[in-house]
Amino acid sequence: MEIIRTVAEMRAWRKLAGKLAFVPTMGNLHEGHLALVTAARGQADKVAVSIFVNRLQFGQGEDFDAYPRTFDADCDKLRAAGVDALFFPNERELYPRVKQDFNVEPPHIQDELCGAFRPGHFRGVATVVTKLFNIVQPDVACFGKKDFQQLHVIKAMVDDLNSPIEILPVDTGRAEDGLALSSRNGYLCAEERAEAPRLYRNLCALRDSLLAGSHDYAGLEAAASADLAAAGWVVDYVEVRQADTLEIAHAGEKRLVVLAAARLGRTRLIDNIEVFR
Repeated sequence: MEIIRTVAEMRAWRKLAGKLAFVPTMGNLHEGHLALVTAARGQADKVAVSIFVNRLQFGQGEDFDAYPRTFDADCDKLRAAGVDALFFPNERELYPRVKQDFNVEPPHIQDELCGAFRPGHFRGVATVVTKLFNIVQPDVACFGKKDFQQLHVIKAMVDDLNSPIEILPVDTGRAEDGLALSSRNGYLCAEERAEAPRLYRNLCALRDSLLAGSHDYAGLEAAASADLAAAGWVVDYVEVRQADTLEIAHAGEKRLVVLAAARLGRTRLIDNIEVFR
């Protein structure tokens, strides 16, 4: 596996790569990331992964400085997974003028769901992903469904900007007890880790109610939020939305997604389940 640290070197490598699949990450890799790599390997001649902890998508008081950096362990996992190139730029390489004056501004959805609690987050995501796409120039890019709102923003961005990149969604990786795999799971203490699957259980219960024919979205959302709050969670949201647009869902729609974000101790967890009925 080649480790590439500059834009010029990445572009030179890309010219010889043939059809290229790309997995952008912030490092601290787990099995969910490796599932993205596996999906990428089935799509192209070569696979490139990036590791970059993007300051632009962290809000004030969030965990940018504390975000785990595990470069050596990440490299071992990527080599074992058969990755051909790792793009590992520093901040000055990716943001040469330090301040990013030009940003990619998503539409109103950036201020809803997670965006309502993390102002500017999706602007930072869209901007860095655009930069990475311009540098790496992949044919295919793989993103996990766990970050469902992020996936929606990136797919819409690629469509609107006519980017010649196929976005491949990959199902959420889960632990045996249902907890969605996330780098932030490492912040959970043992007691919190045992409690954490409650989020997924509530989403499953809400899904089952929808599949049984319920259209009381507000009541189902409130019940799930109340169960989490009673167990000590601080709930940001539990919402039923249209799966294809993330707009507010209305009775009778067939393609839905249930999304949730809540804090357990100091750890913010997100999850979602698609519901097709």
